[in-house]
Amino acid sequence: MKYHQLPHSSLEVSKICLGTMTFGEQNSQAEAFNQLDFALERGVNFIDTAEMYPVPPKPETQGSTETHIGNWLEKSGKRDKVILATKVAGPRNVPHIRDEMKLDRRNIHLAIDDSLKRLKTDYIDLYQIHWPQRKTNTFGQLNYPYTNDHDDVALVETLEAMADLVKLGKVRYIGVSNETPWGVMSMLKLAEKHDLPRIVSIQNPYNLLNQSFEVGLSEISQREGVELLAYSPLAFGCLSGKYLNGQRPPGARCSLFERFVRYFTPQGIAATEAYVHLAKKHQLDPSQMALAFVNQRPFVASTIIGATNIRQLEANIESVDIELSDGLLRQIQAIGSTYSNPCP
Repeated sequence: MKYHQLPHSSLEVSKICLGTMTFGEQNSQAEAFNQLDFALERGVNFIDTAEMYPVPPKPETQGSTETHIGNWLEKSGKRDKVILATKVAGPRNVPHIRDEMKLDRRNIHLAIDDSLKRLKTDYIDLYQIHWPQRKTNTFGQLNYPYTNDHDDVALVETLEAMADLVKLGKVRYIGVSNETPWGVMSMLKLAEKHDLPRIVSIQNPYNLLNQSFEVGLSEISQREGVELLAYSPLAFGCLSGKYLNGQRPPGARCSLFERFVRYFTPQGIAATEAYVHLAKKHQLDPSQMALAFVNQRPFVASTIIGATNIRQLEANIESVDIELSDGLLRQIQAIGSTYSNPCP
């Protein structure tokens, strides 16, 4: 395993992070335990979760992912061996978590206490805002919404609430997710102006079908040291090629849940076919090539992988040992130019 220290922090994270949003939906607690044990044996020290998980979010299962991880931490006694990241949910889409959800002091304090209880720990290493309070482009949306945000909580209030958690020792560092360049720079400026904790990471989607992070956020990562925790590096598993030609493997996420259509556009499918063909031409597993591409980006601190079985997990972790040549990277770039960012 390779490790990387997040700038402006003491967190030395594995280049592969174990994503857990299947725990409690597609994976049972026993399967979650097996994945966690296997990942740690292979050198993974970074675990990412969220109060909203598992996905798809439902009132009946909300919080069970953190509960499974907490039970594993208690049973294994390995809390000091892992860097644990979780997220507070923003408003909209998940009103079953709390009433009157906002990213204000009340909600953030309630959220951290509930997460700590489920995770059976006294502190979180990296506490992230899952998505912004304000209306903006998130989760693949285009057409920026020009609206009056009179009901939004000010960013400084959100940061002050997160600062409370750091002072109380419940959180070591803070980060954001599904954020924009404006949001990241605004938070950095507010933190400096008001002497508040600095965000140390951003967790956004990044993969061969969606490289929109590079447009504005990659420069911020380089110049401000807010590096990417890349989620959906396989585009919901599409880049493995398993969904090509209309295939829907039993038990796969996009077979089970119709809501995951983001990477099934005509251009996305055509690009996937090209990437899968290129990988096979070079005797590479398509999934491992796609992950190795993300691993090698200079702005990526860690790649968040997810799996529903140990075979997938092993292959995904092994991608850290694959180094794509300059020639292959040029061929990947050529496909990316032909199918320019098909699924932002």
